[in-house]
Amino acid sequence: MRAKLEAEPVSQTETEKANGADMLMKALKEEQVEILFGYPGGAVLPIYDALYKAPIKHVLARHEQGAIHAAEGYARVSGKPGVVIATSGPGATNLVTGIADAMMDSLPLVIFTGQVASGVIGTDAFQEADVVGITMPITKHNYQVRDIKDLPRVVKEAFHIASTGRPGPVLVDIPKDLTVQEAPQVKDVEMDLPGYQPNFYPNPLQLRKLVDAIKVSKRPVILAGAGVLHGKASEELKNFAESYDLPVIHTLLGLGGFPADHSLFLGMAGMHGCYTSNMALYECDLLINIGARFDDRLTGNLATFAPKAKVVHIDIDPAEIGKNVTTHIPIVADSKQALLKILEHQPARGDTEGWHRHLQAYKLENPFWYTKTNDVLSPQLLIEQVYEMTNGEAIVTTDVGQHQMWAAQYYSFKKPNNWVTSGGLGTMGFGFPAAIGAQLANPSSKVVAFVGDGGFQMTLQELVLLKELNLPVKVVLLNNSTLGMVRQWQETFYEERYSQSLFSLQPDFVKLAESYGIKGYRVKTQEEAETVLKEALTSDEPVLIDCLVNPKENVYPMVAPGKGIHEMLGVKP
Repeated sequence: MRAKLEAEPVSQTETEKANGADMLMKALKEEQVEILFGYPGGAVLPIYDALYKAPIKHVLARHEQGAIHAAEGYARVSGKPGVVIATSGPGATNLVTGIADAMMDSLPLVIFTGQVASGVIGTDAFQEADVVGITMPITKHNYQVRDIKDLPRVVKEAFHIASTGRPGPVLVDIPKDLTVQEAPQVKDVEMDLPGYQPNFYPNPLQLRKLVDAIKVSKRPVILAGAGVLHGKASEELKNFAESYDLPVIHTLLGLGGFPADHSLFLGMAGMHGCYTSNMALYECDLLINIGARFDDRLTGNLATFAPKAKVVHIDIDPAEIGKNVTTHIPIVADSKQALLKILEHQPARGDTEGWHRHLQAYKLENPFWYTKTNDVLSPQLLIEQVYEMTNGEAIVTTDVGQHQMWAAQYYSFKKPNNWVTSGGLGTMGFGFPAAIGAQLANPSSKVVAFVGDGGFQMTLQELVLLKELNLPVKVVLLNNSTLGMVRQWQETFYEERYSQSLFSLQPDFVKLAESYGIKGYRVKTQEEAETVLKEALTSDEPVLIDCLVNPKENVYPMVAPGKGIHEMLGVKP
């Protein structure tokens, strides 16, 4: 008879088992996730059951699009990845617009979608959708987990990819059966990303070329994009501009990266940018692009964009350099690291005194303008009032359209990460849920959401979260009973044929707010606006202000399609 052998010792790691849902919660905790934005459903029930026991706050949006836009606002303000959970099929597809928006604007998101069980993938099972295939073009990377043992590594990689290099959304698709399967937990999770090596540090020879170019330039200008904000390089940008006496222009998404009240700041450039900035880009002989991607709304007609300039492009994404505009000095690097290295050089300024005088004359002669009247509420003046009452220190979110451009023009941002808007995709419905995420990211700051009556109606169901979470967001609704920017284009380019851009019926937005337990105001005149804004902006509760603004007001200046940015409409009254 064989002797009974003593059992071999088993490692602690092998004896500690957990199911996939608990593994996910553990991985999120290790990534220091504080807030999840999501909506439950069948394929993620095991995950939500594990979340019931986990010390992670969950924000229950009333639509998956609201959840992902809130996560975008959170990511934009905090700099940390916004984390989203949705179920399979329609839950996942409802996230698509937000994923595409984050991809265009380089926002770090990690999205977890439930999937049908592994055994029925590809059979058109109930609530099945090929979310990996659908989102492949609009994510920085995506995964479908097929082995429960891979889940901890995939989660760690997802957060790393989303938040390093050029930030962006990463999606992790998890079949339901994997969330209930058990496997040994791994203590020290290691990533396996041999092909992902973002370049953070600039080439010294390229930096020397840049410094030499500044030395001989007579009309230099810096174009600063959102890459400055993502790289946390605002202070370095300020030091660089001051050291070399360089005027600074912002893209729409770059606003706040350089103080708007600084003497070297010219303003925002692009389709609705200021005259001075657009003319500076057209006339400059040295264009130093830091973290902007030369999109069409900035450049206008490429054939006439910066025609006299030597172009320097600093960007962490090599794919952006030379993509739209020929680049003479490419520098692939993180914006902060590039600027720090430039500042190690002895500043050598060119003969730019005449250039500065020329640009200041442009600023004095061609400021933003609008017509002030007593009988109708001016949206521009309204935004200026909010700016003054908040000392320019509020976190401002917007939807997309006329109000977005007016906010960019008339709310002057002094600090980084106070401006949250949808730039590349131009997503209506973005602004209000983004304000919720922004307020959660920075509870002590005042958050103002400028929204239009068109976009607001796409995600207004999230009003319930203001009451539910007691978030003191101030919703300033610029209500012109039209799709304002569509109407402006129809007026300007389609002989005033207002096809489906005028609302014949609107809800009572004040009663709507009150139905959610939120204080609502309605203002029709400038005098009413001043009184209500003072009360609302000092309140510690959520409010909605329905502002009945001039429906015929247009955004100027404006660069017409096909024109160069120096060919602006509406520069003067």
